[in-house]
Amino acid sequence: MGIFSPGFTGRRREPRSDLPPGQYLENGFPVLSFGPTPHVDADRWQLTLTTETGERRTWDWQGMLDLGPELVENTDIHCVTAWSKLGTTWRGVPLDRFLDGLQTEARFVMAGSADGYTTNLPLQEILGRAWVAYEFDGAPLAPEHGGPVRLLVPHLYFWKSAKWLTSLRLMVDDAPGFWEQNGYNMHGDPWREERYW
Repeated sequence: MGIFSPGFTGRRREPRSDLPPGQYLENGFPVLSFGPTPHVDADRWQLTLTTETGERRTWDWQGMLDLGPELVENTDIHCVTAWSKLGTTWRGVPLDRFLDGLQTEARFVMAGSADGYTTNLPLQEILGRAWVAYEFDGAPLAPEHGGPVRLLVPHLYFWKSAKWLTSLRLMVDDAPGFWEQNGYNMHGDPWREERYW
């Protein structure tokens, strides 16, 4: 059974041009998780990238920082449960930097989390548009929001921004992640209301 904060049930409001269809403006930051929050120690955290041929690269916390974090400002995020939060600020490492110099035929990536959660993403679409984020609003990312590290893919529904990120697996062919196996859309564009299959 999932764990949800107050505000999970959607509220209908008048449509706004700065919000995708069916979304309402949220000033807080609801916590939505399928299960309990894992507590991942940043000192022991690692991110492993596995190519479609089995080649592996691994980063620890300092190794991630050495790739060159950047500030991601004025970023809107949209949850499939109908809330949107506008103008958020994050700090993280562009996903592209983890792939630098890598030879791959992959067209998709499966992001994996410390709690076993997975979600699939089209690789070419997220290059230049996704980050491995570790700060929100100038502070370390709280565990309930995916800390110490989560994927940030703001142009897709927020279930695609996997919390507690620990792995990236490159794939030639697409495959569904956790929510996609349970009826969520394989892509998840909020502006096209790609919520479910």
